[in-house]
Amino acid sequence: MNVSLRPYQVESIEGLRQGIREGHLRQILCAATGAGKSIIASKLVELHVEKRSRLCFVVDRRVLVDQFSNHLDKFGIDHGVWMASHWRWRPQALIQVCSVQTLEKAQQWPRCDTLIVDEAHAMQRKSLVNFIAARPNMKVVGLTATPLTKGLGKTYSNVVNVITMRQLVDQQFLVPFKVFVAKEIDVSGVKIQSGEWLQSELETRGNQIVGDVVADYIRISNQLWGTQKKTIVFSAGVDHAIELARKFSEIGKNAIAISYKDTDEYKQQVIADFSKPDTCIDVLISCDILTRGFDVPDVEHVIVAKPLRKSLSMHIQMLGRGARPYPGKTFCCVQDHSGNYLRFQKDWDRIFSYGIHHLNDDAEKPKKELSLREKQAAKCPKCGGLWASGALSCSVCGYVRERRSMIEAVPGELLELEGQKTTKANDDSPAEWYAQLIGFAQEKGYKPAWAYFKMLDKFGFCPKPPPAPRPLTPKVNNWIRSQQIRYAKRNQPQEARV
Repeated sequence: MNVSLRPYQVESIEGLRQGIREGHLRQILCAATGAGKSIIASKLVELHVEKRSRLCFVVDRRVLVDQFSNHLDKFGIDHGVWMASHWRWRPQALIQVCSVQTLEKAQQWPRCDTLIVDEAHAMQRKSLVNFIAARPNMKVVGLTATPLTKGLGKTYSNVVNVITMRQLVDQQFLVPFKVFVAKEIDVSGVKIQSGEWLQSELETRGNQIVGDVVADYIRISNQLWGTQKKTIVFSAGVDHAIELARKFSEIGKNAIAISYKDTDEYKQQVIADFSKPDTCIDVLISCDILTRGFDVPDVEHVIVAKPLRKSLSMHIQMLGRGARPYPGKTFCCVQDHSGNYLRFQKDWDRIFSYGIHHLNDDAEKPKKELSLREKQAAKCPKCGGLWASGALSCSVCGYVRERRSMIEAVPGELLELEGQKTTKANDDSPAEWYAQLIGFAQEKGYKPAWAYFKMLDKFGFCPKPPPAPRPLTPKVNNWIRSQQIRYAKRNQPQEARV
């Protein structure tokens, strides 16, 4: 049975080939969660079988070994599992599936011409990095939706990302999101450890709003569907997950919490049961187990109650768990109690629309907290749905915000123009800034995305649709110059700054 690919999946493989022709033996294949990276990997495996070439597919958890092994079985691809206790232990096979933990424990790695690293953003383990470094002629492909982890550039030299999440949604390979900005876990004053908020304190704060989480779950579900749908919850920790499960059970929902404390067999059994269309599990709750290797397409409701300070990759991974299409599923509801969506919105919008094409050690930094006023303005006062930038009404419930006056709606001063009165545009209007930045970009021959990213730098959002270009005013011109000076200083050699 041959592995059949969608056009963008074919293009992804060709992109890897082109990278090799350009001298890149270690590459990241980036595609959104649900884009079919496992299918692409299966095709790569099939191509290696045809060439009688050795390939090793390595995952970061033993529970995922059988998942990919079963995937290869569906395509009739012969392979072994590099695990002495496994029924499929066949060390002589050209294709091997293994977990990095097993390889580390055995201190023995299979011989291979090509190494595929699943979830490469989470696989910066010293043993794996050293294994790759010691084999300069081995081809390496790292699979991930989020190549944002610091240090990836030391291992990989190229990123292949041929399709964006927006394009996948437009082509109906993924579903869109409906985001609700719900009651937030209060992170003010929480201690910081390794760049993130201290989990024990987050759990204490999270337990204070478990009632709000369940109440909003009922309200939002009834508003969207008139019933409840299959739901996953990302908790702030193990104890928080247990408390959430207890609260969901009080309203008659069968909620199961799983964590690193459970055995692999138990977690595998629970996820297998939850994956069934007729499962008796209504809500599955975890701190981080569900962020990788969790492929349940009929999940329609994702509740995020795990605040993140800087981990953009985990934020994207959590949202992606609900993005896969399923018959009758037209969107995924994201109920955000973490504040993550607004915290990472600028970065999310950029990656959603443009993808990731370069490895950047500065991609994950602590994000500035929005003010209470900014948070209120970002959501519908009636339903709590995310208010689209520049929209006149809520995309979820249709609520229209009342304008106080036309003067407030169209600020500026009246001037005579060819005998008629007209309104002079306000230099502080985001739409006016965007028009001028577009005009400047066209004049300089910059890419259209330049103006978009400058708007994100200045305002944190970008009006839609893009306005017609306008000439620069002194105010906007001075701002552009200040940005250029700042960029130049930041990129000076250290000794030149002294």
